[in-house]
Amino acid sequence: MSILLQEAENHPVFREEPPGKLEEKKYLHIKGLTGSAHSLFIARLSTCSTAPTLVIADDPESAEYLFHDLHHLCPQKEIVYFPSSFKRSVLYGKPDPDQLVMRTGVLDRLLSVKTPPVIVTCPEALAEKVLPGREVEQNRIVLRIGETLAMDDLHAFLYGFSYRQVDFVQEPGEYALRGSIIDVFSYSSEDPYRIDFAGNRIETLRTFDIEDQLSREKLEEISLVSNLHDAGRGHDRILFTEALPAETRIWSTGLEFLAGRLDDLYRNTPLQVLEEWTGDPVPDRSRYLTPGNTLLESLRRFKVTETGRQRYFPPDRELIFHTEPQPPFRKNFELLVTDLTDKQLQGYRLYFLTSNPRQGERLEQIFRDMGYPIDFRTLQGTLHEGFVDHDLKMACYTDHQVFDRYHRVSLRRNAPKKAALTLREISSLKPGDYVVHTDHGIGIFGGLETIDVGGKKQETVRMVYRDQDILFVSIHSLHKIFRYKGKDESPPRIHKLGSGAWQNLKKRTKSRVKDIARELIALYARRRLKKGFAFSPDTYLQQELEASFIYEDTPDQLAATRAVKEGMESSAPMDRLVCGDVGFGKTEVAIRAAFKAVTDSKQVAVLVPTTVLALQHHTTFTDRLKDFPCTVEMISRLRKPADQKKILQRLKEGKIDIIIGTHRLVGADVKFRDLGLLIIDEEQKFGVAVKEKLKTMKLNVDTLTLTATPIPRTLQFSLMGARDLSVINTPPPNRYPIITELHTFNEDLIREGIEYEISRNGQVFFIHNRVENIGQVEDMIRRICPGVSTVVAHGQMEGPKLERIMLDFIRGDYDVLVSTTIIESGMDIPNANTIFINQAHHYGLSDLHQLRGRVGRSNRKAFCYLLAPPLSTLTPEARRRLKAIEDFSELGSGFTIAMQDLDIRGAGNLLGAEQSGFIAEIGLETYQRILDEAMTELRETEFPDLAAEPKKSRKEPETTEETRYVTDCHIDTDMELLFPESYISNVSERIRLYREMDNISTKEGIRRFEATLADRFGPLPEPTRELLNVIRLRQLAMRLGFEKIILKKGQMVIHFLSNPLSPYYQSPVFSRILSFVQKQSKKYRMKEGEKRLTLTVTGIKTVEEASETLKNMLPSSASGL
Repeated sequence: MSILLQEAENHPVFREEPPGKLEEKKYLHIKGLTGSAHSLFIARLSTCSTAPTLVIADDPESAEYLFHDLHHLCPQKEIVYFPSSFKRSVLYGKPDPDQLVMRTGVLDRLLSVKTPPVIVTCPEALAEKVLPGREVEQNRIVLRIGETLAMDDLHAFLYGFSYRQVDFVQEPGEYALRGSIIDVFSYSSEDPYRIDFAGNRIETLRTFDIEDQLSREKLEEISLVSNLHDAGRGHDRILFTEALPAETRIWSTGLEFLAGRLDDLYRNTPLQVLEEWTGDPVPDRSRYLTPGNTLLESLRRFKVTETGRQRYFPPDRELIFHTEPQPPFRKNFELLVTDLTDKQLQGYRLYFLTSNPRQGERLEQIFRDMGYPIDFRTLQGTLHEGFVDHDLKMACYTDHQVFDRYHRVSLRRNAPKKAALTLREISSLKPGDYVVHTDHGIGIFGGLETIDVGGKKQETVRMVYRDQDILFVSIHSLHKIFRYKGKDESPPRIHKLGSGAWQNLKKRTKSRVKDIARELIALYARRRLKKGFAFSPDTYLQQELEASFIYEDTPDQLAATRAVKEGMESSAPMDRLVCGDVGFGKTEVAIRAAFKAVTDSKQVAVLVPTTVLALQHHTTFTDRLKDFPCTVEMISRLRKPADQKKILQRLKEGKIDIIIGTHRLVGADVKFRDLGLLIIDEEQKFGVAVKEKLKTMKLNVDTLTLTATPIPRTLQFSLMGARDLSVINTPPPNRYPIITELHTFNEDLIREGIEYEISRNGQVFFIHNRVENIGQVEDMIRRICPGVSTVVAHGQMEGPKLERIMLDFIRGDYDVLVSTTIIESGMDIPNANTIFINQAHHYGLSDLHQLRGRVGRSNRKAFCYLLAPPLSTLTPEARRRLKAIEDFSELGSGFTIAMQDLDIRGAGNLLGAEQSGFIAEIGLETYQRILDEAMTELRETEFPDLAAEPKKSRKEPETTEETRYVTDCHIDTDMELLFPESYISNVSERIRLYREMDNISTKEGIRRFEATLADRFGPLPEPTRELLNVIRLRQLAMRLGFEKIILKKGQMVIHFLSNPLSPYYQSPVFSRILSFVQKQSKKYRMKEGEKRLTLTVTGIKTVEEASETLKNMLPSSASGL
């Protein structure tokens, strides 16, 4: 991007007076800047200034884009964003913790930054007054490397600043103590700090990542600031402009507009909002808010540059630029080529700005295919809006505008990664939690307990079973313990130790699971033996269709498309499941598959669960295939009987290529001339009768099933060899997270949300799930938004009427659709980007997620307003659900992590609803383990042909080339192995780390874990080193097929597989061990007992020696662990 700054330096405007001279002028007026040319010239003038710059945009969205532009244009400058304290503005309340941190960070920087910052802000931020510099100074402390400071003094300071002591730091205002290390998250910083002491001296300062708690960047000094909002209660406040140095230059696009916006906020902010925010029982507006005139008066002491048409101050110098915005090509490449060719002939330099270099190559390819050799230069990085500068003879076009996509920006370098912390919360164990031990059943977790084993200390997990029976579980068996996840919140049945009830339940479950798995595998095997139609390789028409896709394919989408095509081109009938979150592009995969079938003169049936979804798919398919020789029709209850009859006749004659319909499609009267592909959307939503009919249809027709219900990762792996599975995990690029806010029912908020959406020519969904009073909701919207056209839709309407309403809304005839959850699945209306969900507390998490997925499907920022009673009146479950949906606004934001109910639903959908009962009895993880075992056994015993096939997943573990005969190895030892309390004092953190360690499965994983411990807690003590050696030993033992190792009294006893009929005893691994033992000295003794074969090795004093012994038994090429 530096090349653009160089271009700006040579601008004719600066020939008369260079930027340095212009900086001396008090008032400047600049005309003619459009698009991001505005950002470019702010960047150019601020880079040669030695004073701070305050840039005031018209609104928060413009400010975010301006911040992004400046960040890219001048990476060497300190660019900071000063937002409002609130999600939108003070008018609606709802403080935003992230934005409060950004505000505090700016006030802190004004006191400490050596280089002058460029501050980007907006009227909503300037409306709120701030604490004076002296107050900020009293609420901060600066720390430098090498300074003398007692840890206790820092601890006392943090306590005095109302910081909370926690186990590990996660958000601003928290700190954690660990030995010589203090972790602190300042209220003024984007990242938390790690302060490492050597006695009373600060040895190192570094930032760290809240997700993995690992250090990132070393620093020389840091400042810790208290919560200025709380510290400022009762104190006088000043305008933000009064906190700026006198030499600051102000940039504004319209000072009169700014003053008007400040007056609106000053007049209309309810006193109740100010009272809640400030804690002041009788708030005086002027104490907290800034009226427009007051701000304008305060600007007189600064240098001011105005860039709008109107000016407020009389200018000392006026600059006139000749720029125009990038033309709106709307993906029309003919228009783009014409424009670029004209510009090229006129001698313009052409720049194409993109954050993805592949886009530049793609454009080159498009131009080549069209026969136009256009000479343009691709620049890495992008600006918000392209522009043409006629004075410089330069055109800068952005890829998101060319391809008509949303331009996504991030205000933070590291967006908070809440998903990982949620995973940690979900899997963390607290005393009193229900847990499942795979060998002993459901008990209650009792925490950690240190026990004495042969005079050496070892830490164990205490589990309480029925009748207060206690079981101590070794920390090497923690991978056998899971937090119980059942079907709902009800407590499970606690088992009795040694009663056999748990083993019987597992056996019973296994046999039922085996029956289902056998059916799945048998169906899969039968299909593989059947001869289906082998489709031809892609034609030029197929390539043309795929090139016309306006979005960039995500890697997962490409992989799914490739897998579907390979399945279609093979002679066995395909049965593939494509699973992906709402809006991740499953439909595009289906369209490409359907078109591939049509180009081979085959018919395609697309089966969907609802009439609305049928209508939606019909619109999408028709739109995507309109330029190709392909007939698309729809059949559902929305069509009149006479029309249905005509469609069925044409289908039978082969005059329809793609037919989309509800369960009507599996009716006995539906006949195809030559059906080649069946696409099923959300199969789990169909009834039993339809599913049975589908089973017979699927046998010799290629089948593609789409689902938005996430499938747990472990389950995906278990199902390999029973179902072909493609998972689309990556969201489309430039999709914006849907801004999700939780409010009580508020007519002002509803009016503002609707008016804002309509002002940008968009449409609104208003979800109200009670048909009896849905009309009253429509009346309310008409009353508060006169002139807005509304329409009601619900499932009890007659088919043709509902179809007409939906089509009219899709066409844009109405502004607001007031509807029930009939729109939940599959409605794709890119122009609708605001959704209100009334009585949101009545919905399940997955329903809210699906409903929210109806917006944010285009290149615009989308909003979702959840309307619910005050949180204090709701049940804890409803509160948790609403909080989760508000926090997880990212697309694909790990909903499988945040919601156990989806995991369970995913399992039930794939394996039949009756499985949910078993999951409730034994917990999800145990169920998945049993399923895994059942699948493996069936493949080895009943379906050896399938097991022999080289089935590889893209995400298989790294040792798939070796056959594993055991899934676990139990290690029993009398050595001192633990995290000493002096090393990791926090019990819950020790448990978490024991569990994390126990689940490590690779050499690299152990190395990373070791580095993490050293970074977070300091050098590893000996008992901890030996503990990690046990993990290495277990991995080696599993590769060698050992079920158990006992390391006691200086010798190692190895237990081989207990099943004498296992193929292990005919394997090369076992032969290698036998020949190795035969060549060894008397140290090795093999013995065959009644139940199993054992090998005793003497003279083993440490875990490391045991590992070396096992390594010697592996082939030399495989002993790299």
